[in-house]
Amino acid sequence: MPLSSKRRLAVSTTLIAALAAGVAPATSAFAATSLPAAPATTPAAVPAPDMEGVVAALNSAMDNGAPGAMARFTGPAGVQSRTVGVQDRVSGAAMDIRSRFRIGSVSKTFSTVVLLQLVQEGKLELDKPVNTYLPGLLPDDRITVRHLLTHRSGLADYTNAMFANTVPGFEAVRNRVFSYQELVDLSLSEPRTTEPGVSYKYSNANFVVVGMLIEKTTGRPVADAYERRIFKPLHLHKTSYVHPDTRIKGLHVRGYLHPDEAGGALVDSTEQTVSWAQSAGAVISNPADLNTFTSALMRGRLLSPAMMEAMTTVTPTDTTNTRFYGLGLRRYDLTCGTQVYGHTGTVQGFYTYTFSTRDGRRSLSAMANTSNHGAANTALGGTLEAAFCGKKPAPAASARAASPSADRDLTPLPAERDLPERY
Repeated sequence: MPLSSKRRLAVSTTLIAALAAGVAPATSAFAATSLPAAPATTPAAVPAPDMEGVVAALNSAMDNGAPGAMARFTGPAGVQSRTVGVQDRVSGAAMDIRSRFRIGSVSKTFSTVVLLQLVQEGKLELDKPVNTYLPGLLPDDRITVRHLLTHRSGLADYTNAMFANTVPGFEAVRNRVFSYQELVDLSLSEPRTTEPGVSYKYSNANFVVVGMLIEKTTGRPVADAYERRIFKPLHLHKTSYVHPDTRIKGLHVRGYLHPDEAGGALVDSTEQTVSWAQSAGAVISNPADLNTFTSALMRGRLLSPAMMEAMTTVTPTDTTNTRFYGLGLRRYDLTCGTQVYGHTGTVQGFYTYTFSTRDGRRSLSAMANTSNHGAANTALGGTLEAAFCGKKPAPAASARAASPSADRDLTPLPAERDLPERY
């Protein structure tokens, strides 16, 4: 039997009992006050997830170069998980939904939660200049804390030059340990991309500065803030920030980086410091913990209502008017009208999507163990439509003929890039 067929047979169907109702509150000023009870209402009917569609999206990611992929959906009916392919190309171990992996830029949402908790505790202000708190760091006093969180600072993304040649760029930093200042200096050595506040321009440099703000304000490493404010309160036992350690401890997925040359051998990129990203992308987690995190965030367990309003106030990131960015948070408007909030993640060897509905009742986390192959990333994004919108009825032949655009909504938009990609 060909390997691809064996990988298809690795599809796992896991139906787990409904989620435990509560999540422990965060350790923050807001956590000390109890939320008012939600009014008793009958939840609106929502479509059942199309798990066949989820598997099709995972298989499509494999068809586009990922050794394996997985997704975990939580909703009113409980948990449903699917896996395809392998998490280790050498051992042939099947993808395991319990395994940990590098979540890349999903880390930005964790960093944002910590920073917004500091804002609600009165230790920072969103619209104050960054230089108020980090004197002399940036060359423009107009750049505010909010500009960092919304990618509107104009700070250049140093990863564009760092990874202009994907594999050589990665190998040059795989074991390197950067200081925050070194990364900021790399950004400032390039022209700024926009005037502060004028337009959205994604840049990892923004969240490097966010990490600096967290450490300056708390007087502790960012790892301590993650642990005390998010990981422990939510019991995220499989989530960690180990920088500059290169290992992923315990059961984990191995990541595989595509070289820029078509057909070139995949590079095992599992072990690395991720020091080039740090607070912009160095968190490790697994699907269950990511579902817990996004659901708890959307349910108001981590931030006050005012901070949640600020975080979920979004502006478009492209011309489709379906993709938006708030404060360290993406919003995608799906074809069925459902809006989901979360983040995408790219780090060498891993693509991640983790999103939840605004009420936190439904969430999806998906991962494919490859990168530098945008088609795989786009394919993985198809899990969102399948999970949150359910099975789409096939349009009648007459409707398809009458409307040439009838099938257009079913074509996934290209994935948004968190890192430069050449292939």
